[in-house]
Amino acid sequence: MKEFTDFSPSEILSQISQRKISPLDLLPHGDLREKLIELTLKEQLPALDFVSSELLLTLKKMFESKKVDDAKVVVFGGGSGLSNIVGGDSRSSFWPKNPFQGIKEIFPHTRSVVCITDDGGSTGELLKDLPLIAIGDIRHVLLSSIQLSRLQKQYQITAIEAKELAAELAKLFNFRFELQKPTAELLLAECMVNFDHLPKRLGEWLKDLIGHLCNDARLERSLLRPQCLGNLLIVASIYKAVPAEYSNQDLARHPEILEEKIMSGLARLTMMLGVEEYGVMPCTSTPAQLRVQYSNGVQIRGEAKSGATQRGYPVERVVVDYCREPAVYNQVLNAIKEADILVMAPGSLYSSIIPIFQVTQIADAVRNNQKALKLLVSNLWVQTGETDLSIIDPKRKYRVSDMLAAYEQNIPGGTAELFHDILCLSLQDVPASVLQSYAVEGKVPIYLDRDVIRKKGYSPIECGIFSKRVLEERNVIQHEPHFLAQVIKTLYISKKELGLSTNLKLKFDAEQASVQNGIKCDSPILSQRYNAISGRVNALSIVVPEEVVPAEEIAALRDQLINIVWKHHDIPLAHLDCIDGVMGVTLERWHRDQRWDNVYSFYDPKDRHIKIREDQFYDIQKLEVAFLIALGQSLLGRYAERKETKSVCEDGNVLGKVFHLHLAEASQWRSFFQYEDLVHFLELSRMTKTNDPNHFTRLISGEEGFTPPGLLMGLLYVWYLDNRMAYYLEYKMSILKIAQSPLIPEQTKMSLRREQLVRFFREIIFA
Repeated sequence: MKEFTDFSPSEILSQISQRKISPLDLLPHGDLREKLIELTLKEQLPALDFVSSELLLTLKKMFESKKVDDAKVVVFGGGSGLSNIVGGDSRSSFWPKNPFQGIKEIFPHTRSVVCITDDGGSTGELLKDLPLIAIGDIRHVLLSSIQLSRLQKQYQITAIEAKELAAELAKLFNFRFELQKPTAELLLAECMVNFDHLPKRLGEWLKDLIGHLCNDARLERSLLRPQCLGNLLIVASIYKAVPAEYSNQDLARHPEILEEKIMSGLARLTMMLGVEEYGVMPCTSTPAQLRVQYSNGVQIRGEAKSGATQRGYPVERVVVDYCREPAVYNQVLNAIKEADILVMAPGSLYSSIIPIFQVTQIADAVRNNQKALKLLVSNLWVQTGETDLSIIDPKRKYRVSDMLAAYEQNIPGGTAELFHDILCLSLQDVPASVLQSYAVEGKVPIYLDRDVIRKKGYSPIECGIFSKRVLEERNVIQHEPHFLAQVIKTLYISKKELGLSTNLKLKFDAEQASVQNGIKCDSPILSQRYNAISGRVNALSIVVPEEVVPAEEIAALRDQLINIVWKHHDIPLAHLDCIDGVMGVTLERWHRDQRWDNVYSFYDPKDRHIKIREDQFYDIQKLEVAFLIALGQSLLGRYAERKETKSVCEDGNVLGKVFHLHLAEASQWRSFFQYEDLVHFLELSRMTKTNDPNHFTRLISGEEGFTPPGLLMGLLYVWYLDNRMAYYLEYKMSILKIAQSPLIPEQTKMSLRREQLVRFFREIIFA
């Protein structure tokens, strides 16, 4: 008689099914693959009779001991989510304790394809000066991808020495500095890395990179900004191979030079750090920027800004704008073609997976791989500003089907053949006390609506893929790299050995993909935009009283204004052409009427200067709001011949007032707008055109306040850019959230007017 260990997995399953009471029925979940996952993750099996126990234990050991070293894995995503499941969150102070975990250790042939739309933090500072793709997420994933076996083989070191090496690399790559004039010696001293724990060849190579970093004139400006050293090491590895005669301006004009060096620079890093060859690759070598449109019509550019915004409306559409047709490396396409497993990592919904699959060559390559196991790892928790509001029904809790709807809406051709299975957190494995404490903090899980997912053509796999250790140590629920890798291994073996996989597959609609694929390929490279902003602001006249801003600090004030405009990527450069300078006004000389507002800035069409009250210069946030309100007003320019307010009287009683606006003659006209656009805005601001096409009026009842068109333009300008800076306008715009009632027609008219205002700003002002 054969021992159980002599059976194949399929024979063991057959034996189990023949038992009077199947031991698998004692495991939770209804799906067989979910039961097998539960079996492999469970430390203690249920108490059973001897034969059943032996069958379960044998099956468990088969899944655990099965080698998958030859399987080729490609994981897609952004920074934190991707790096965490590949090898743990390398930015965490806990990572050096266990750096060799996750998918990379169970599947040695793991490669990552990384999103490149990040524009915040150190990456954003680099983009001001260099015509590169965003590399912050690449750095994060690169460090997480180092493998124990490769380090040991490459440098002939022990496991303990490899762990010490990983800890020193974490210090080096995560070191952040704001040094005024960093030198190689100073950086090496400040980062506190013990190079004695690094193999000599690796240590000398890293020191050489730091030396190049500090000696390459093209990187000089970047060193003067707050930076992460890991990002700069990647940049140095790229630039080291670029001949010194090519300036950053040359590289912006000839992108093919950098395209080759980006991949070769990363390949050199992966080899030296013990990562799979081409183990970390950008989804494209073409610089790009994220553009997000909300359901209220507001559209903003920039991943960092969209991640921090609190619009209060669901995201409706996400588009990636490229500076040219996106180029994809052959190494990326070949890795996808040869992959046995394709994994879409968790992460920010709109800034990780979606931007990658808007690159059609990548989406097509994934769809064309018909043999691979294709998995989407669902996010665990709602993310404020992204998944806290459902586009289908903003009033209810966010569900996995809402996440799918977002992918369907924003990926050309939808998600057909991109993935088949969706790995979701099993809430029954999470202690109720933890869910309650999370709820108190406003943290809500993304709920699995299993039946809806199945009807959509996907197979939900519910399992306990969170880290119990991290929960105990830090009271945080996040994906456990080791558990998730085990789940993927179980599903892969189930497919390969047992033929278990989802039979629910959607047909890819190529025609629909072409309709959705309206990507923009003429956006400016951000470093060119930053240079253009700097040129315009440096050309402005800055006149501020010495007691407000000393002469020696004027240069710093200019830098603040440059960064204000840079922060808001939606501001067209043409808006800066509407002003000639900025002037500070002392409290004694500030004579503006503040009865109806507390706005302490305005645009003066006489000298084309923005005037700001002195106390606004002492707080950068106040300065930002004041400058942007006046910049918005400047778009109207010199458009008014005169403005006057006249009382309306009857029987000697003053009933109200009429505000009269007379437009200037065409010869005196100097405005950002054409006449038709200006008239449209005036009508949206509730001004009434008279028989004279240059005369507009507005009736004001009693002692009511009134926001004149110029001030309204400035306030809406700031609100559109970032509603947190103009929260006092939210009450006006909140009508867009209210369901319209046929009982109150005026409500519908107001809502329509607000929608038209938003459209005017999106299509005319920030086109």
